Amino acid sequence: MKYQIKGEPMPVVICELDGGESVICESGAMSWMTPNMEMQTSGGGLGKMFGRMLSGENAMQNHYTAKTGPGMIAFASSVPGSIRAYEITPSTPIICQKRAFLASSGGVELSVHFQKKISGGLFGGEGFVMQRVSGNGTVFLEIDGSTVEYDLEAGQQMVIDTGYLAMMDATVTMEIQQIKGFKNVVMGGEGLFNTVVTGPGRVLLQTMPVTNFAGIIAQLIPSKS
Repeated sequence: MKYQIKGEPMPVVICELDGGESVICESGAMSWMTPNMEMQTSGGGLGKMFGRMLSGENAMQNHYTAKTGPGMIAFASSVPGSIRAYEITPSTPIICQKRAFLASSGGVELSVHFQKKISGGLFGGEGFVMQRVSGNGTVFLEIDGSTVEYDLEAGQQMVIDTGYLAMMDATVTMEIQQIKGFKNVVMGGEGLFNTVVTGPGRVLLQTMPVTNFAGIIAQLIPSKS
């Protein structure tokens, strides 16, 4: 499969498939395609369907296959931001925020990832559940805003404000730290908790979490008298 990512800040990934190749996407994610792309909707079993629902995705996925020769299919981002492509192997799974999955090649699997510490899930900004992407192939992730990537060494840490963590290697650990000091909590405007990630591995941050963006838009809309 060949692909191009075009058009930020409202990007689209355009995939060119050889005959017989397939891509997987969320229900409704397809934007345009050639007529020879054949769709099959599948849940993959109750366990996988339930896991995808917990991780913020639809229970069903669409499988598009190029029939009778090469085909083309495009998937557009649903919010202003970026689309990032990652190569997944059995030894290099990744963990990402809910709703990040856009599409992938046929060998990639999407499942639920539970935080080891319940406190981290409840207060970390992305919920108790995140997405685990594994298997073998290419995955395309939706990122809110622009992206900044760090490669942490073993034991190296980074403190991240709630919602800015978009993706991390499965080798990276995540925990939640409460902000210290009553005045800092009440007057600092940074909430109650920060996310702390510890290497080794890659960490991908996003510059405008969609929840923050929605909050700003809501402030600009005049209230009804």
